[in-house]
Amino acid sequence: MSEPLIIQKVKSCSNYLTFMSHVPDDGEKISFQNGRWIVPNKPVILYIEGDGIGPEIVTSARQVVDKAVEKAYGSKREIKWVEVLAGDKAFAKTGDRFPKETQEMLLNYRVVVKGPLETPIGKGWKSVNVAIRLMLDLYANIRPVKYIDGLESPLKEPNKVDMIIFRENTDDLYRGIEYTYDSEEAKKIRSFLKNELHVDVEDDTGIGIKVISKFKTERITRMAMNYAIEHGRRKLTIMHKGNVLKYTEGAFRDWAYDLIKREYRDKVVTEEEIMKDYNGKAPEGKIVVNDRIADNMFQQIITRPDEYDVILAPNLNGDYISDAAGALIGNIGMLGGANIGDSGGMFEAIHGTAPKYAGKNMANPTGIIKGCELMLRFMGWNEAADLVEKSVLRAVSAKRVTQDLARFMGVKALSTTEFTKELINIMDTL
Repeated sequence: MSEPLIIQKVKSCSNYLTFMSHVPDDGEKISFQNGRWIVPNKPVILYIEGDGIGPEIVTSARQVVDKAVEKAYGSKREIKWVEVLAGDKAFAKTGDRFPKETQEMLLNYRVVVKGPLETPIGKGWKSVNVAIRLMLDLYANIRPVKYIDGLESPLKEPNKVDMIIFRENTDDLYRGIEYTYDSEEAKKIRSFLKNELHVDVEDDTGIGIKVISKFKTERITRMAMNYAIEHGRRKLTIMHKGNVLKYTEGAFRDWAYDLIKREYRDKVVTEEEIMKDYNGKAPEGKIVVNDRIADNMFQQIITRPDEYDVILAPNLNGDYISDAAGALIGNIGMLGGANIGDSGGMFEAIHGTAPKYAGKNMANPTGIIKGCELMLRFMGWNEAADLVEKSVLRAVSAKRVTQDLARFMGVKALSTTEFTKELINIMDTL
């Protein structure tokens, strides 16, 4: 006879709390003030192992980061890692893919390294990834894409690829406002469209709602512009499909331009102004601001990638262009991403769970390691971040790589653990 549901729930919660790592007494929270990170010497950082290859690559990333921090700062600084559960591991222990206890820890500590999590397609649980972004208001998905010497790229001149994508993270279709064709909500919306707005919609139509707000557009634009100024970037391109979606993506374009002209007028020049006032040549010391239609931009980043520097995009376009740009360097598994808000951050690889490699000690952990490198830079621990970056560059240059790269380089592949040790050993020589 099965146990009553209330007993199952109590046991499930007890199992979760028993499993959870203890928060070290000497660990401290990272705090935030006007978007600025205030980082103690022993910050508590949460981690989610994730699904598929997640546990292996997250373990690797933690080891590499710990070595970099120790090498850079000795005993003065140390990350206090605390595991929280999500995905398959959480479901196995609690019956919930995103337990309340995990949500409370995320809201409390606000910085997390996350392994890839499986998201069911078509029905069932909505994305935990999206839930975390919305919960912590991580409105900017930041992805640097720069060629690493030694990678097999489809481009003739891959060294020209050096761009960083700012994807709005909390708006657009990813809000998940959608209804199946046979739901009462979809029927009501179709009825409203037909009877009130005189828009003919077929009765077998599912409904998804695209929302883009002025406030959210302006804050991601501001973050992208501040980054461009602080890092000496030369151009910012607004990506959109405003020729068709005039009042959502077209508005994204217009609001971005308006914000830039209003708040950064002395630091920028538009492409139109260059042609009109500067005889086609951008003035020195100005960031060029332009925009491109989304479908055209996909072929342009392939045929002339050096013309793109900082790319600003709404959520769906940003998702597409990020993976397309990653393919230009030959392996999206080498890329990490940062999800950033004014009071929190989530750092991850951009690839998926790769279940066929799970548990085989074959996966390339570089993506999540690069995500952690971004985390260290947001923490202001640039010396440690530099060590991580240099170790990856040297390993690839020496062809000391995992199977996904080794098969193209014609060399023997390292396992996940061997590659991790290689990076750590390289740091000892730096």
